[in-house]
Amino acid sequence: MTSYEFLLTDSLEKVLPDRRPEELSTGVPVLLKNQKWSFQLAYTCQNDDFGETSTTFCLRCTGTARAALRLFQVELVPCDYPCHGTWDDNYLTTRPGLLPDLLRPAEWDETFKAVPAQWRSLWLTLDASLLEPGCAAMELELVDPDGCQLAVFSLSVQILQQALPPQTLLQTQWFHADCLADYYRVPVFSEEHWRILDHFMASAAEHGINMLLTPVFTPPLDTARGGERTTVQLVDVLLADGQWSFGFDRLRRWVNMARSHGITEIEVAHLFTQWGAEFAPKIMVHTSSGLEKRFGWHTPAVGGEYTRFLRAFLPALKQELDDLVGLAHVWFHISDEPHDKEKATYAAAKATVADLLEGCHVIDALSSYDIYQEGIVEKPVVCNDCIQTFVDHGVTGLWTYYCTVQAVAVPNRFIAMPSARNRILGALLYGYDLEGFLHWGFNFYNSQRSVRHIDPFRVTDAGEAFPSGDAFLVYPGPDGTAWGSIRGEVLKEALQDLRLLRLCESRIGRRRTVDLLRAVGGEMSFTHYPRDKAFFSRLWTAVLALPEVAGTSDNAEKSD
Repeated sequence: MTSYEFLLTDSLEKVLPDRRPEELSTGVPVLLKNQKWSFQLAYTCQNDDFGETSTTFCLRCTGTARAALRLFQVELVPCDYPCHGTWDDNYLTTRPGLLPDLLRPAEWDETFKAVPAQWRSLWLTLDASLLEPGCAAMELELVDPDGCQLAVFSLSVQILQQALPPQTLLQTQWFHADCLADYYRVPVFSEEHWRILDHFMASAAEHGINMLLTPVFTPPLDTARGGERTTVQLVDVLLADGQWSFGFDRLRRWVNMARSHGITEIEVAHLFTQWGAEFAPKIMVHTSSGLEKRFGWHTPAVGGEYTRFLRAFLPALKQELDDLVGLAHVWFHISDEPHDKEKATYAAAKATVADLLEGCHVIDALSSYDIYQEGIVEKPVVCNDCIQTFVDHGVTGLWTYYCTVQAVAVPNRFIAMPSARNRILGALLYGYDLEGFLHWGFNFYNSQRSVRHIDPFRVTDAGEAFPSGDAFLVYPGPDGTAWGSIRGEVLKEALQDLRLLRLCESRIGRRRTVDLLRAVGGEMSFTHYPRDKAFFSRLWTAVLALPEVAGTSDNAEKSD
């Protein structure tokens, strides 16, 4: 005999197998008309017959909200490396094991299996834009294989006329085209590769990514010195009689595909190798002798043929991208994460292209304020555990990022962290009034330094190198589509928080909005912020209680 237990819980509850989740608070959620709202149906069962009795069930959904709901099964993934050797007390666990993360798309007529003595969950996302303003109801009924009712839940949402404004934050999470060809074992830029790229670009856009890392040449990122990643070079390069020429057909297809998904910004892959800018990236060139690797680890970054090549290539690339999207929407990199000991080589490499990139957006990840102060990096993307120094010195127009190193005190997205630590990013981006956010791994399916390819369903830590969840936000579905994660859905909620605060600012001014944020969450910084998930419901309640925001006072006077 099997006995079941079901309960509803919110999107910030990670349903761990060995812990009873916190139940969803009562009340009717109030949603803006283009908002997405997620919750979970958690379940467990008990039986004593060693698996002879069925533990399966089905979920039936009725009501006006049914058409706006998407259903996913939350699956456990291995976390062999949940954290580094130094951590704080804001982790769910620091022990290796299985944790919930993967969201597998599910069907309403599907049968689900409960595991005795373990909690699991289904994830439901409601898209309010698919419903009319007003009240929308849903009834969730759980039935056993014989059709007998096991449990039923009735809930409703209230949808307002007011909408969230468009996202103004610039966001890139590095898109690794080579990893998709490698995982799916398809030829690079074959039609099947393009089909998969299209799906993953769509997923990137759904995650608020509006700037796309574009491999004009194979990006020189996370590659062991002397090693190489699978070639994904969009630009054809030809050398004949000492003259360079370029073909941009694949680049045009890439850019147009990105724009079809609403991605407006093109991020050109780094012009020099990572951590010091000492060498050229791998570049394949058509010559009279055939296709050859003309540039790479064997090529000094400065003073040789690569410098002459860039002086021919960059003007042609700029003209092409200006025609496609306008140079105001193009972003260049010199080299990733220069440190103090590497500033001389970074500066030398930058000097070789400074005149060619004058007036263009040039950004790079950075942790050293001294390098910025010396003018070596003019537009820094600062890690979130170092950004306060830049803020205290009055630097404006800042971007931020986090990665494997940002593991203590600051927000991050590791699987072993509570979801609230991921979601707080949106409120902090607003509080600091940041221009952009960068992350290095939307879909990095390699081990550290790209020494080997990995199966992300089995390896979530780049080969016990980075805490699980750092290297990718989405999983490669078997049909070539991107499967989501809890972390990705929570990021979307963080971006909705940011847009809510921008809406509030548009109605009552920034000063009053900052005061409201402080009243709800206290004094906030990247190292001091609310840890409790109730903060987010308090924030939305406080903002939507303002008549200027809820729509009852659309002509309210702004003030700062």
